[in-house]
Amino acid sequence: MTATNPAVPAAAEGGLETVRVITETLRIVTDKRLELYNLTEKVADIVKRHDIKGMLNKVVSPRDEWRHNDPAHSDCDRQNAHSHLQATLLGHALSFPVTKGKLVLGQFQAIIAAELDGPRNRDVAIQIIGR
Repeated sequence: MTATNPAVPAAAEGGLETVRVITETLRIVTDKRLELYNLTEKVADIVKRHDIKGMLNKVVSPRDEWRHNDPAHSDCDRQNAHSHLQATLLGHALSFPVTKGKLVLGQFQAIIAAELDGPRNRDVAIQIIGR
């Protein structure tokens, strides 16, 4: 496994702030024509070392100045521009397979909702499509 940690400039108050980017490569050595590898544990180990909340706050800081928070540009009084921008990094829609009437997830998979602008009440739309 190899890792690189290049520094990437990101906008911040008064100039540029360095944001750390982690890139890791898993090397698989094969010795058969056809092989299957379960990478779940290796990927889970990588995820444990990288704090998603910390990354969101570094990439899109709540302390930065955003037009959405400026009364000259928006009538929103929640000062929550960062939460809207962080949400764009996570995505808004997911699809999951259903087989024989049961939700099919991998052994370590879970459906997780991320609150980025709480506390709030949220409604999650569930749509089931099939025969």
